[in-house]
Amino acid sequence: MPIPEDVSGFELDRDVQQELQSLPKGLAEDVSKNLVMVARLIDEDPEKAYGYAKVALRLASRVAAVREAAGFAAYANQEYGEALAEFRAARRMTGRVELWPVMADCERGLERPEKALDMAGAPEVQKLDKAGQVEMRLVAAGARRDMGQLDAAIVTLQSPELASNSVQPWTARLRYAYADALLAVGREGEAREWFAKAVESDKDGSTDASDRLAELDGVEFVDAFDGDEDGNADIDDDVDDADDGDAK
Repeated sequence: MPIPEDVSGFELDRDVQQELQSLPKGLAEDVSKNLVMVARLIDEDPEKAYGYAKVALRLASRVAAVREAAGFAAYANQEYGEALAEFRAARRMTGRVELWPVMADCERGLERPEKALDMAGAPEVQKLDKAGQVEMRLVAAGARRDMGQLDAAIVTLQSPELASNSVQPWTARLRYAYADALLAVGREGEAREWFAKAVESDKDGSTDASDRLAELDGVEFVDAFDGDEDGNADIDDDVDDADDGDAK
């Protein structure tokens, strides 16, 4: 797959670059450039990112960073079985637990929520940092909802992190998930409150909390440029009517 000229491979994190030093120089350069393309495209064009990940995997399947990148690319394309296999491989190579929550979410994607809940109660969770533990809580709540246990999902999300007024990278998503769970059981007033709190903490627009809040408030957005069948906007009709009145 083509690599743009502006991609050098040095855009990768230093840790990944060091990991790739185990490869011959030319091969390391090729792999690093493909990994840069995965990172660049995974949000806007996950299918193309998946293609670059496969190239990197074919070139260096024994590098943990490559397996991890391939896992995330597969995950972004809802290829959950493949993603889980790659994440497991990366974890075996490194011994790290950071991938535990996304591995559990792959189990959800494979329609095995019970397995995801088992993972939520495993000793590995205690080894996660705070962000990882919050992510694991989100996955566990999602698994409860998959199983139709809506009230249990709400209880799962109730935590010191949810109650805290401190805004962390995970705050908006946690509040959003809680609001959505409340709404699922018909607690609209509380859901509105938590969607509003999610909006307050969502500085980078990572959720659609503002849209959900507007929907609960009955706000409808109308495109001012919508026209009639002839392509004429309503505003033009209003101007014409006003002109007719002045002429009289």
